[in-house]
Amino acid sequence: MDDETVADNLRQLGLSEKEIDTYLTILEHGEAKASTVAEDAGVSKRYVYSVSEKLDERGFVDVIDHVVPTTIRANPPEEVVAALTSDLESLEPELTTRYGNVSEQEREFEVIKTRTTIMKRIKGLLERATEEVTLSIPASLLEEIEDELRETVDRGVLVILLVTGDDTLPAERFEGIASVVRLWGEHAPLIVTAERRLGLFAPNEMLVRSNAGTQGIAISQAQLVPIIVGSFFGNYWPMAEQVYVTDPDDLPRTYTDFRHAVLQSTLHLEDGREIAVSAEARPVRTDDYATVEGRLVGVRQSLLEPTRDTFAVENALIVEIEAANGAGDDGDEGDGEDGDNRTVTLGGEGAFVEDYETKSVTLEPAA
Repeated sequence: MDDETVADNLRQLGLSEKEIDTYLTILEHGEAKASTVAEDAGVSKRYVYSVSEKLDERGFVDVIDHVVPTTIRANPPEEVVAALTSDLESLEPELTTRYGNVSEQEREFEVIKTRTTIMKRIKGLLERATEEVTLSIPASLLEEIEDELRETVDRGVLVILLVTGDDTLPAERFEGIASVVRLWGEHAPLIVTAERRLGLFAPNEMLVRSNAGTQGIAISQAQLVPIIVGSFFGNYWPMAEQVYVTDPDDLPRTYTDFRHAVLQSTLHLEDGREIAVSAEARPVRTDDYATVEGRLVGVRQSLLEPTRDTFAVENALIVEIEAANGAGDDGDEGDGEDGDNRTVTLGGEGAFVEDYETKSVTLEPAA
């Protein structure tokens, strides 16, 4: 390392040009009188005393002033570096605490350049998820995040998992680490979303090849992440084969994630169970939420085979309610057998095709 590089590094530690010259002169002598250092560094003797006191406080030198004349001794470089390292490490907890509310995952956009960072972000999203995760990942990386997936499922989070690059994995491989799993033998990009708010996208090459020269991007924007979810379900999910589906939940249970409610409704209907629905909902394009109650009579969904949707990301509950419950004529999709009931559709956040936008859905066995 040349003198200029050493000087640059010392500048980064906050030393001025004269302080650097003085310190390097002391280093060259090992130990010297202030007058000697002043002459060699081209500064005044008074300045040497002043600078030496500052360098002493930071551990660079030791001012020996209990003898006459006063001398200045450079501390061993390894001790200086060790002390500086310790100071930086002790600073980390405080910086982390202050930075905790503005974590890297919460930045609106972040370009990611390494596979290591990508894996760290995936694990971070899984750890933070409280309702829903969609994930497309190469089979070769599945083991690296299996523990985090299992913990996420254990918290009651809906985990929709697409494993790419290997369509031979057995169904039992996914027990307890996902809600629904599909396999696709082709390669697909990494896609991760959580809560319709946090997203991560990276080319497949970035994960399976070193020095691929590609980059990923993390997004924290509620307006854009649903587009990534739409791409996941519209472009990649239909290409894969369903290999695993979780068991139906014990009811009653309330879901604030609408897709989770649709999944469980589908499973219970397929098992032939009569299900009652109670939803906190409002007619689309209005502001007033109320309780909509009725009997589950069908679903529209693209999560499970066989799918029953009219477009790729459709998720809806079809509920038969009594006319007096509040569906009104706007929600009329045809009378029930006795002419007193109405059939309405419930959709999730941002619903506009369905009759109602829901905030939460409770499923329970019909009386």
